[in-house]
Amino acid sequence: MSTTTADQSNKLFYIDNIKVLLTILVVLHHTFIAYCFSDGWYYTEKTAHIAAAVPMTMFVSINQSFFMGLFFLLSAYFMGPSYDRKGASRFIADRLLRLGIPLLFYSFVFSPFLSYLVYYFAKGYHITYLQYLSGFDSWIDFGVMWFVAALLVFTLIYLLGRSLIKITFKKPLPMPGAGTILLFAVSLGVISFLTRILFSVGWVLKPLGFQLGHFPQYIALFIIGVLAYRNQWFDNLSQRTGKRLTWSAWWCLLFFPVFFIIQVKLNMPVAWYSGGFHWQSLLYALWEQWIGLSILTALLCRAKRSWNASSPLLGRLSRCSFAVYIFHPLAIVALTLAVRNWSVDPAIKLLLVAPLAIFCSFILAALVLLIPGVKRII
Repeated sequence: MSTTTADQSNKLFYIDNIKVLLTILVVLHHTFIAYCFSDGWYYTEKTAHIAAAVPMTMFVSINQSFFMGLFFLLSAYFMGPSYDRKGASRFIADRLLRLGIPLLFYSFVFSPFLSYLVYYFAKGYHITYLQYLSGFDSWIDFGVMWFVAALLVFTLIYLLGRSLIKITFKKPLPMPGAGTILLFAVSLGVISFLTRILFSVGWVLKPLGFQLGHFPQYIALFIIGVLAYRNQWFDNLSQRTGKRLTWSAWWCLLFFPVFFIIQVKLNMPVAWYSGGFHWQSLLYALWEQWIGLSILTALLCRAKRSWNASSPLLGRLSRCSFAVYIFHPLAIVALTLAVRNWSVDPAIKLLLVAPLAIFCSFILAALVLLIPGVKRII
């Protein structure tokens, strides 16, 4: 390995570590949804205690504000060098292999099996899997793989754009500072609010599984990821910017209880925060993008400074990340079904299931990667 290659690899350790963290957050996010909301997952049990529901809702809301957007940003960041290295034909063939096959597998094999487990154990319909499939009609169900479907769409648009438009920078664009990032967050909040007038949070474009209310951020951060690579923004991340946005995130976090106060004082539907032409929806969209971009940027700065190292364990966890993303629903569904008859509040079950879901998801992913040929795809 050349010195240049070694140096470049060293620079990317913190990105790999962020991906591991984001993957863990994905597992936790869906486990929290299983025990905090009445729908949105294969099998759910909603907690009855407000004292538990409030912090659980906070976790889901704060997580949603940045974690998938950061996935899109990082995916776009590495798309440019991959395209430059492989060329258009090889690049698109690789993307179709690594994104298309997992997407088809999840929709036509994995998702029906997860649904069958819930149908058999939770609903009590004791029929064989083949009998279940004979009446199954939801074959196009991307589930958690909506992200992969969206990434595939964004990739095709990226390829089309590169073939039609040639953009060159006479000099690199400067890395935005904290003020510029927060101004961008406000603009993104307004765009999200306008989008949610028609497509409120929770509204899903079927069968793709796209929640269009979140897509302004995903599209914007994908574009930012492309620009970040071209202008070496990650290399120029300022610790001063990171510190300012860390404080920004903490202040936003302290503001979160205001949403509960507003709801109680006005006796308003919670759905008004999710969309429609309501000032509450605008307030929430602004808060969401402000805290999301603050956390995202602060995390990148902190990781670059403190997490830019690897180890055999971190390397293995990073290698398993995509497999965990694909297969973690099986761990969550199996564990939640296993404790479904435990007569305690779902919030108590969460304390047990959440760490087990993370552990089992990585173990399952490691086992899947041992199957011959799988590593070529995921």
